[in-house]
Amino acid sequence: MRVQVVDPPAYTPPYDRSLCAALARAGAEVELVTSRFAHGAVPVPEGYRVRESFYRFSGRERIARGRLRRPVRAVEHLAGMARFRRASDDPDVTHYQWLSAPTLDWALVPSRRPRLLTPHGWLRAEAWNERPSLGLRRLFARMDAIIALSEYGAARLTETAGVDSDRVRVIPHGAFDYLTRLRDEAPLPPELEGAAGPVILAFGLIRPYKRTDLLIEAMAELTGAELWVVGRPLGVDVEALRRRASELSVRARFVSRFVSEREIPAIFRRADVVALPYSDAEQSGVLYTALAFGKPIVLSDVGGFPEVAARGAARLVSAGDRDALGAALAELLTDEAARGRLADAARRAAEGPYSWDAIAAQTLALYRQLLAS
Repeated sequence: MRVQVVDPPAYTPPYDRSLCAALARAGAEVELVTSRFAHGAVPVPEGYRVRESFYRFSGRERIARGRLRRPVRAVEHLAGMARFRRASDDPDVTHYQWLSAPTLDWALVPSRRPRLLTPHGWLRAEAWNERPSLGLRRLFARMDAIIALSEYGAARLTETAGVDSDRVRVIPHGAFDYLTRLRDEAPLPPELEGAAGPVILAFGLIRPYKRTDLLIEAMAELTGAELWVVGRPLGVDVEALRRRASELSVRARFVSRFVSEREIPAIFRRADVVALPYSDAEQSGVLYTALAFGKPIVLSDVGGFPEVAARGAARLVSAGDRDALGAALAELLTDEAARGRLADAARRAAEGPYSWDAIAAQTLALYRQLLAS
């Protein structure tokens, strides 16, 4: 079976490449059509081809970080989609991961069928309120199947977006276990060296809905623990977070930049607890990194997070509840046995239902069903 996985903006290289590698291991002939990731190294292709045919200029680091990025990308998106539409490729299945301009993309996707979409970030509650945009609804309508990463996401598609339930499938996100096997792991960043006590980790892009501010407030009553906030800020004033941590006497360290995948293992291995006190989510790559490393995890009860907690692989707290968050963190830091149970469940989940081989099997079964029909 010839499969094209398409992520024009390269928004989720670890997901794309983990899925492609697993599909290839299962016997599919896979090509990833994407763009150059401007912010660092990406997983090396294992058994599949990569064609970086989108955003050839704006993907360059100098432009990606400059003022010309948006206008250049807008022009390149139209050109790239037109080029992709005219291509002579004839895959059996086309599986889109991201289409960054749904207002236009619903009309630009090639007529090749079957075609599927995994709408990663679009299923968060803040993506739409009562109903998605007309362009997004039209894009959903063009697809033969839509893959949600959670039951929550499937409900959003059917109940709020009006997608027929027979075109929606739940296939979960996979644990990023390849990060546990990197051959060239880097040591801890200098900013994080020398921590003596337990470490609570907040990792990934620092965005408003991830509620780093709430996590700082929740840690005000904890003694002896240290908070690591690691990731590039996007729409968040990190200096304000630093000031608030200082006011509350919270021991906090910030690494406010993009962190390369070589640095990730040392950071996660050192963390005692990974905290995701989000106010909104469908799923999160940070969560599936923590599962891969067998870390105790504290999650807010939003989106698809409760589905992971239901497997015993995370502790769940009410979203926005500072006291509940602080109590859960305090309990885990003082109860080694509780941390051990969560860590064991996280490892079992990563090796079982959230393994990429299991996900590839479900994905290929869906491809075959679409081809048969």
